[in-house]
Amino acid sequence: MQQSLESNPTLNPKSVAVAKRILSANDKKANELREFYKEHNLYVLNFMSSPGSGKTTFLESLSACEDFRFCVLEGDLQTNRDAQRLEQKGVSAYQITTGEACHLEAVMVEQGLAELAKRCDLHTYNFLVIENVGNLVCPASYDLGAALNVVFLSTPEGDDKILKYPSMFLCADVVVVSKADLCEVFGFDIERVREDLARLKKDVPLFLLNSRDSASVSALKDFFIQCKNKGLYSKHIF
Repeated sequence: MQQSLESNPTLNPKSVAVAKRILSANDKKANELREFYKEHNLYVLNFMSSPGSGKTTFLESLSACEDFRFCVLEGDLQTNRDAQRLEQKGVSAYQITTGEACHLEAVMVEQGLAELAKRCDLHTYNFLVIENVGNLVCPASYDLGAALNVVFLSTPEGDDKILKYPSMFLCADVVVVSKADLCEVFGFDIERVREDLARLKKDVPLFLLNSRDSASVSALKDFFIQCKNKGLYSKHIF
């Protein structure tokens, strides 16, 4: 599905300065992370969704794309299973276990990057993917300094989530309907999603993803590459 980058109101052709306000400790650390990403030429994608939406499966599919060099920080309450899955595909990954925290914070990302840098040379990658803790609420409140905030919505969750969880979708620079091949099975109405998203935040790109379908994987991957090449960054202020 072809998407127009120019019509996306959430993106700017330059890094956006945070509006003047009283910055929290997380905001200050997020700004420091932006400088780190810039120094290492890393275009950072913050993946957010409910648990089980298919984020890791999509990253496994991306591992086969030679034109998309990326490393990953994984966020989960417990276990390192997702990082292990990616490492088995040849992806450099580090697992951040949050304990009881239902989201990643900038300081966790900073610490995770230090560990990831011990395992690989960050300068050899174009992209860093932060796979946030599965949750449609808390991650929407924490700036991680990412270039793009990518929200996944899987078809088994239902097509009514955008207006039920507005904070999450308000921070989205792109929305991905994952497991799109199951729309008919779950009675998932794509048009309802489009309409609700337009009511909440106009002109946000919407992609349909089936990680077994190479064309849908490539379409989303190419979108990320275009955003990086055009120097587009999220305007969202957490």
